[in-house]
Amino acid sequence: MADTWYDAVVVGAGFGGLGTALELCRRGARVALCEGLNYPGGCASTFRRGGYAFESGATLFSGFGEHQLFGRWIREHALDVTVDWLDPLVELRTPGMRLPVHRDRERLIAAFCALPGAPVRGVRRFFELQAQVAGALWPLFDDPDLLPPLNLKTLMRHAGRAWSYAPLARWLGRPLGAVLAQHGLEGFTPLRTYLDALCQITVQCPAAEAEAPFAFAAMDYYWRGTGHVRGGIGRLATALTKAISAQGGDVFMANRVRSVTPVDGGWRVTARRGELLARHVVANVLPQGLRTLMDVPVGRLPRVDALAERVDDGWGAAMLYLVVRPPEGDSGGAHHFELVRDEQAPFIEGNHLFASVSGAADEGRARPGQRTVTVSTHVPLKKVAGMTPEEQAPYFAGLHARMRENLDALLPEWMANVVHVMTASPRTFQRFTLREAGAVGGVPRRAGLNNYRVLGPFQAQRGVWLVGDSVFPGQSTLATAVGGVRTAASIAALR
Repeated sequence: MADTWYDAVVVGAGFGGLGTALELCRRGARVALCEGLNYPGGCASTFRRGGYAFESGATLFSGFGEHQLFGRWIREHALDVTVDWLDPLVELRTPGMRLPVHRDRERLIAAFCALPGAPVRGVRRFFELQAQVAGALWPLFDDPDLLPPLNLKTLMRHAGRAWSYAPLARWLGRPLGAVLAQHGLEGFTPLRTYLDALCQITVQCPAAEAEAPFAFAAMDYYWRGTGHVRGGIGRLATALTKAISAQGGDVFMANRVRSVTPVDGGWRVTARRGELLARHVVANVLPQGLRTLMDVPVGRLPRVDALAERVDDGWGAAMLYLVVRPPEGDSGGAHHFELVRDEQAPFIEGNHLFASVSGAADEGRARPGQRTVTVSTHVPLKKVAGMTPEEQAPYFAGLHARMRENLDALLPEWMANVVHVMTASPRTFQRFTLREAGAVGGVPRRAGLNNYRVLGPFQAQRGVWLVGDSVFPGQSTLATAVGGVRTAASIAALR
């Protein structure tokens, strides 16, 4: 490996790292990207086992609109990526309800209003407020220049749209549950179930606890350029690594970074295949992982420690990776399902499942006439960390059995012909994604003004930056990529 200096070495090819590396290359920087696995994407990757290709996590992806970040990248870099525009995007199922979420936002609102006993006026007023807040926030994702670091031009742009931020002010630091109560919706179970399910997979906590502006923005993601990447989200990640190479960057796969140590003028990055020198290091890892790379004890980097504690209050993932034969009459498209067995119980530990089913056009994912299914549920990181290995084994065996039971109850047509099953705990998920403790989703966005303490790139130490879902702007694949773009802008300003 080269021993010349890089402007930046990016550690990890999750979408935060990919976004940083691509934007730095676009700005003319000399960049190296090191990924420990032999495939890119991190939590949003596609891996192969036993002749099948599975999504690492079960989810949908936004930002593919023509003028959104992923849409622009696909166009500007001629990426070999095809997006299927599913409709419905997802279907929510409970024992007493099936609710498809279509591309037309009004259809969802009308469906809620048509349910027995629906407080129609409250529902419509709630969604009107949500649209106002989301309409103010989503342009920040569509045009990353509006996010910090800001210059005079972007400050003037914010001043020109200050009126759109007015609906935000009242709800800063307050939970979505308070908004529901104000609109008389706290007892409307169908909407509460929908919001609890959506918040659990986006802002990583129940609706009653979720920071209202974050939750309002997350509610809009179905209608913000959301689609299914044909062949798996790993196709997009792989295409981005090729774009980085085409822009002059060096991409080193299966090259796990072992340490980051200071040297005169920058940093030495020691990896499996050699050493690199860099003026800046961008770590697409969790804060716990950054401490390990830098070999610093707790207490040396207080801001990193505080962030690590917030991640520890979050979630790991228990997974099922299935191969099934589709039900008779299936459309052939990809499908996504949110499944809730008991609407009164916490939406974790198998009670709430997200299932992503590949489409017939996803060539290479499974044998002809078969589909792959990725199913996930949240488990509390602290609970798992407090168990011995002897305690974890029966816990996850019971959890996976509960997941299968609830799939059979709520998704029977897809579970009728299961031909292959692979289970995964957070430890397994860590192996597939290199996420410490198998953590998913970053920092839960529970209500509080501390969500706004750091609204820009996170520099842990001079020349060392953190990107990914544990730092601003947040948890989605799109948000991590946007954060990477803004981190690149900060680094470029220092060159």
